Amino acid sequence: MTPPNTDLSPFIDNQVGKGKTILITGASSGLGAGMATHFARMGYNLAICARRTERLEQLKANLLADNPTIKVSVKALDVTDYTQVFKVFHEFAQEFGKLDRIIINAGVGEGRRIGKGNFEINRKTAEINFISGLAQCEAAMEIFRAQNSGHLVVISSMSAFRGLPKHMSVYAASKSAIAQLAEGIRADMLLSELPIKVSTIYPGYIRTEINEGAKPLPFEVSEEIGTKALAIAIEGEPDEACVPEQPWTMMSDWMKNAPLTWVNGLA
Repeated sequence: MTPPNTDLSPFIDNQVGKGKTILITGASSGLGAGMATHFARMGYNLAICARRTERLEQLKANLLADNPTIKVSVKALDVTDYTQVFKVFHEFAQEFGKLDRIIINAGVGEGRRIGKGNFEINRKTAEINFISGLAQCEAAMEIFRAQNSGHLVVISSMSAFRGLPKHMSVYAASKSAIAQLAEGIRADMLLSELPIKVSTIYPGYIRTEINEGAKPLPFEVSEEIGTKALAIAIEGEPDEACVPEQPWTMMSDWMKNAPLTWVNGLA
């Protein structure tokens, strides 16, 4: 299997993000914090938000220590508070003057088997991963439409390509829903002929805090490798991308067409 491309040096050497700003939700740990670290090295200013502000403040200190020429702003955000989503996004836009990219990353990996008495856990997973994602997309697109520019990035999951069993059922469904929403927004941008990019990103198995303690997963990569591959993919502004590209691009075709009994093995 070809190792993922993790060479950030062309982006860092050229400081491709100089004078530009990225907003990342769910940035206090995992994929969000990792992406923030790599984008900071590329010269981007960062608007980072999550519930755990103490972690955000520590991340901010680390980012500025390593990249003293950028600007980093921190705000508390619970994405299930929809009024707060719009307030925080618009405050960031006002503070920086312009948001060049917004990464909808906040989400949860919880889930339980359907019909086992865990509706509230499954409802929360569906709400945070989709309804809260919808609120973030709405707020982001309000800003981008007003600017007449921007790059919306929606972090979905490889699990979005098929229904999955056990604890993965609602998680996979919610990630499929947010991916379809992103494609719908992209279709609307094409129809409206607006210069706003929309990318749907499908990460494979990346070992982070969200899946800490889980058994080894197929084609799993570390957080460092996975977030570097994510930053590189996002910087290319694709319509869609599986990350790491291999084997997950090939696996996406297989997942769409393989018998469900075979796909079950991925759960």
